[in-house]
Amino acid sequence: MTARGLVAALLADTGDEEWLARVPGRLDTFLSALPGPVRAGVHAAATAVDAYAVLHSGRRLAALTPDERETVLNSLAARPGLLPALDLLKVPVLLAAATERTPAPRAPVAPDDPPLDCIPAAEWPARATADAVVVGSGAGGAVAARTLARAGLAVVVLEEGEHHTTASFGRRAPLDRFTDLYRDGGATATLGNPPLLLPVGRAVGGTTVVNSGTCYRTPDQVLARWSSRHGFHLADGFPARLDEIESTLRVATQPLDVLGTNGLLALAGAERLGWRAGPLRRNAPGCKGSCQCVVGCPTGAKQSVQLSVLPDACAHGARIVTGARVQRILLDHDHPGPPRAAGILARRADGSELEILSPLVVTAAGALQTPPLLRRSGLGGHPRLGRNLSVHPATSVAGRFTEPVTSWAGVLQSTGVEELHDRGILIEATASPPGMSSFVLPGVGRSLRRELEGADRLAILGAMIADRPAGRVLGRDRTLVRYRLDPRDGARLMTAVRAMGRILFAAGAHEVLTGVPRAPRARTLAELDALLTRITPRELHLSAFHPTGTVAAGSDPQRAPADAEGRLRGVDGVLVTDASVLPGCPGVNPQLSIMAAALAVTENYLEGASSNRTSTAA
Repeated sequence: MTARGLVAALLADTGDEEWLARVPGRLDTFLSALPGPVRAGVHAAATAVDAYAVLHSGRRLAALTPDERETVLNSLAARPGLLPALDLLKVPVLLAAATERTPAPRAPVAPDDPPLDCIPAAEWPARATADAVVVGSGAGGAVAARTLARAGLAVVVLEEGEHHTTASFGRRAPLDRFTDLYRDGGATATLGNPPLLLPVGRAVGGTTVVNSGTCYRTPDQVLARWSSRHGFHLADGFPARLDEIESTLRVATQPLDVLGTNGLLALAGAERLGWRAGPLRRNAPGCKGSCQCVVGCPTGAKQSVQLSVLPDACAHGARIVTGARVQRILLDHDHPGPPRAAGILARRADGSELEILSPLVVTAAGALQTPPLLRRSGLGGHPRLGRNLSVHPATSVAGRFTEPVTSWAGVLQSTGVEELHDRGILIEATASPPGMSSFVLPGVGRSLRRELEGADRLAILGAMIADRPAGRVLGRDRTLVRYRLDPRDGARLMTAVRAMGRILFAAGAHEVLTGVPRAPRARTLAELDALLTRITPRELHLSAFHPTGTVAAGSDPQRAPADAEGRLRGVDGVLVTDASVLPGCPGVNPQLSIMAAALAVTENYLEGASSNRTSTAA
């Protein structure tokens, strides 16, 4: 009843709209898929609002009339200290409301996916052997598995998530898929000031299943810095490897005819300002503009690795075990020198265990999961393990236009504005499927309802910042992420908000929405400038993406947990091929960088193994 009353109050439910009656049920379903602490936090906040209603009016929200609920919420919203908490409550309510309000599009006819050799962990034997075990099936793990399998090794890939087909994406609402495809139901967050939502995928294909499909090559200046400052000499061979990855993913500039109004407005605004901008390069040939990249492409256009890389790995003999959480890397200590990898121990969903013996283990569990895995394995001794975390802090701004924009009709991430990229700010026109927007609409009650009903006239821009590595991954059995927003990066975010406002006003917006509870809207650039002087970066509606760097590779054994070849220090037979191996923030969407690094690490390993065999034979 608490949630029902809260929904009715926030959305000004007067009983005249059938879709509103379905929102509490949708909200309950969504919350049930989230981690316990998140559910408890939402429930506690909803209970507190209900208690405030009792103090204010003598009755709970659900028992009040619509006018009485409006009065209670307006009184609550008038307290500046409570506005951020109220906005946090609005997030899941708006997700549920937009899902119910917007009819789901008719599911497209999905193509058959390329075959994968996937075996549920429940069907995998308790003990097996392999030449190589790859922990994780995302960008880095897929490339590692393919490279090793092509070389003739018997490869087993372990994936904690499940295998989802293209056809399955079209059968469910985006919000329902969201909780299945993301770790912690999409509620992974950093601890710090401010906390940042940091969503990461968990499925066969990893985060490539749920990313935007944007494919930036690693900038030359980033490669030069990695090589000179960190001794990451693998960067020297990146250009050719990036070529190979782009070919595999069929990367091309997105054509204008499916860009959508959201992307076209960003292009128009940038052109009027004389700023560098253009359609983004993406791994989505034949994209239909369904705007559902972040919950699995329902047309199969986006070439995430379960469609583009893992099928080739399986064709060369690799096998994928799904629903298996790797507990630790097994080690052989019975010889002089450092320990050697001997395989992995994994746990099935029912708590039973399986063991795969192998002389080579490739960690590709991601920048947030690889450090805890190494600690569980007794390999967490390097002082820099888990440190050096970069996350691309991000914020969004919306522009209101007179004519419909319908931002969710078209490419999800469509246009890149690079005018400020040399200052560490990358702006991308980024919409979301209905019910999935990360942008928080202003107001409560009737004003919020009006905002929701006018959402089709909003264009959305997002900006991400090339940050200083200000985070750390802690924990052994459960990941804990700490992150402190660097003052320089906070200043960049404020610059990005103003720049996005300029683009939207130049494109014809008559109002810009900031996402900041106490300074939600500006009708001119001067008004936007004035309100930005009254707020701090920590008041922006922030999220983060693309965690990297937590097992950085480099030549300095004191600074880098992995050596310059991507081999984990202090052990033989463990390679690192996920985003954690990158020595610093790439400043762009990192999928190509991760895949090129994985290709470099595994190819160098194979060359070294071949040289050793030749030397032994001689």
